[in-house]
Amino acid sequence: MSHTVESSTETSHGVSLSDAAAAKVKSLIDQEGRDDLRLRVAVQPGGCSGLIYQLFFDERLMEDDLVRDFEGVEVVVDKMSTPYLDGALVDFEDTIQKQGFTIDNPNAQGSCACGDSFS
Repeated sequence: MSHTVESSTETSHGVSLSDAAAAKVKSLIDQEGRDDLRLRVAVQPGGCSGLIYQLFFDERLMEDDLVRDFEGVEVVVDKMSTPYLDGALVDFEDTIQKQGFTIDNPNAQGSCACGDSFS
């Protein structure tokens, strides 16, 4: 039984997708008219605080990618980004002031005013 737990841990990640974000991702993928796209969440060096978030659609799946499914929307995180994003929540805001995806990341010790970069 422990083997099953181990393998699921190795193939999944700690990033969550809110219902609003899942619905938005699904509608964007439907607009593209493709069923081979998934949402990739990654971190890369850069930005004013040291690391910058990347959120984009990807048809590729790498060997060390970790995948979680949210109501038919696959969220993919590469192995290097996983520790930085563990417990993060991707949400979608649609208000008068702001429209777009947000990432609430408990691992970010400091972030800049733009909200795209963290340390």
